[in-house]
Amino acid sequence: MALRKLSSATLRKHKGASFTGITTPFICYDDAGMIFMSKRSSKARDEHGRWDCGAGGLKHGQSVKESMLRELREEYGVAEPIDVDYLGYFDVFRTLPDGTQTHWLAMPFAVHVNRTDIRIMEPDMVDDSGWFNLNNLPEPLHSAWPRLFLPNFNKRLNIIIRRRTASGV
Repeated sequence: MALRKLSSATLRKHKGASFTGITTPFICYDDAGMIFMSKRSSKARDEHGRWDCGAGGLKHGQSVKESMLRELREEYGVAEPIDVDYLGYFDVFRTLPDGTQTHWLAMPFAVHVNRTDIRIMEPDMVDDSGWFNLNNLPEPLHSAWPRLFLPNFNKRLNIIIRRRTASGV
């Protein structure tokens, strides 16, 4: 018996709520060690008005890295990053404003980019954007940053950024 394939819209609606969603965040940094963040608009899936890195849901049949590279192109227009480092994973459990419980598995990457390559490709999803020092991030942050990302990956991300920017790679 063949299974019926669900539409992208149906899957998007249920990711993270009806089943665990998998997301591939990317923290873009430049040669000066600054990271790029954008402020989520009211048209984003959730976390409206909060600052976040880029990310997207894993599509069936894509590897985690392929997903991240696709989202990097789709959201920020970066076709060729300078370097990519996988950071690890973390679970994101949240309750949305309507009471919906969600669970996402985040598989983040540190992505060294040429600063001039970054372009907002989905302007309706973003209210603002900019480059920030990792030790002086804008507020308010996506709820996963202070609770999960920074405690688990801040040290490793700082080491990667220092190593890559100091070596010129």
